[in-house]
Amino acid sequence: MGYGKKNTVILVNERDEWVGLEEKLKAHKDGSLHRAFSVIVLNSNNEMLIQKRAEGKYHSGGLWTNTCCSHPYWGESTMSAAHRRLQEEMGFDCEVEEIFSLRYHAGVGNGLTENEYDHVYFGYFDGKPELNKEEASDYRYVDLESLREWVRNEPQSFTAWFRLVLPKFIKYFSEHKKVA
Repeated sequence: MGYGKKNTVILVNERDEWVGLEEKLKAHKDGSLHRAFSVIVLNSNNEMLIQKRAEGKYHSGGLWTNTCCSHPYWGESTMSAAHRRLQEEMGFDCEVEEIFSLRYHAGVGNGLTENEYDHVYFGYFDGKPELNKEEASDYRYVDLESLREWVRNEPQSFTAWFRLVLPKFIKYFSEHKKVA
């Protein structure tokens, strides 16, 4: 297809099986189903590390979201991509495990649609992130109950996918009570 790694997404079917590659912006304009991942990191106080997306992002700029998220490159596992993006966006890496996947479809503004098969990863980190300012403009560690209330009271301040991932993560976390 001649696309560069950074400019493509992996198109998938409803079972997350490869069906092709597409230029990233075109896939978001057309609403094509593609593979993605989201990483959720907590500190040892079980506070979630969230980031505020940089204003210059092509969609959802200036909104709060999970620790990091993106799309794997062709030939790259979602696990490898999760580690790569933790480094690229937040300036650190940590052990993560895949805890669930989420299939969702949501408008994200600017005539774009996220139609993703999202693999959700979870890990722990107690340090201070070193933000890539082209990706994230701010970060916070927030306890889960306060975060749930913030999202409930100001949903417009958060990305579409984070509003879907958070309740599923809180349910998972309450059932498994992970410890750093």
